[in-house]
Amino acid sequence: MTNPTKLSTHDLNVFYDEKQAINNISMAIESNKVTSFIGPSGCGKSTFLRCFNRMNDVIPACRVEGQIMMGDQNINDQKLDPVLLRARVGMVFQKPNPFPKSIFENVAYGPRIHGLVSSKSETADVVEDSLKRSGLWNEVYDRLHDPATGLSGGQQQRLCIARAIAVSPEVLLMDEPCSALDPIATTIIENLINELQERYTIIIVTHSMQQAARVSQNTAYFHLGHLIEYGATKDIFTNPADPQTEAYISGKIG
Repeated sequence: MTNPTKLSTHDLNVFYDEKQAINNISMAIESNKVTSFIGPSGCGKSTFLRCFNRMNDVIPACRVEGQIMMGDQNINDQKLDPVLLRARVGMVFQKPNPFPKSIFENVAYGPRIHGLVSSKSETADVVEDSLKRSGLWNEVYDRLHDPATGLSGGQQQRLCIARAIAVSPEVLLMDEPCSALDPIATTIIENLINELQERYTIIIVTHSMQQAARVSQNTAYFHLGHLIEYGATKDIFTNPADPQTEAYISGKIG
């Protein structure tokens, strides 16, 4: 059974100056599912991911054409404030990037600037709830005012997830969120992704096919800026329709 569509792209193209990085991609992302983007390095998967919260806007040479619909709104519409969009579409990066503030202030920052909290107790509740949802609360509840940079890499990444969900986004983008982490921290993040999908639509870029197979229900395979194949993860990995996908999955190309 397919879920309703949360995001969809229509004839999406991305250029860096004259070089085309994404070629005419149309696809639908299902609500409350984990969708993974896989493919060789430089195939365009991270560039495509960044379209969903307009992070490419900050790259002067980058130009995005086509539509990305979220509900009945084209998020590429220049009249749309990207700051408000990024509250609805949160992002977790490859390398944990906590602010140089306390653990508490890292999580409280977003709700404050977006006007989602109006008192100290409300802020504390949001911080506690977000840290619980990111699986970090039991490890940090007694040192919330310590610097976030004192946490381990895996804890910092969970803090960044807590920071992203503190503003109640609808979508979470994750750009290789485990690539800087050890296997134990990776397992914790993967278990967390499984829990979070009940509340959020999650899109994850991963260089690990095993990770895509473990955490996602849908998988898209990219090659040289083209979407080669997109479908149920189990089908992509066990019975791919395109020979290029089969060659990548079986390790013939990489």
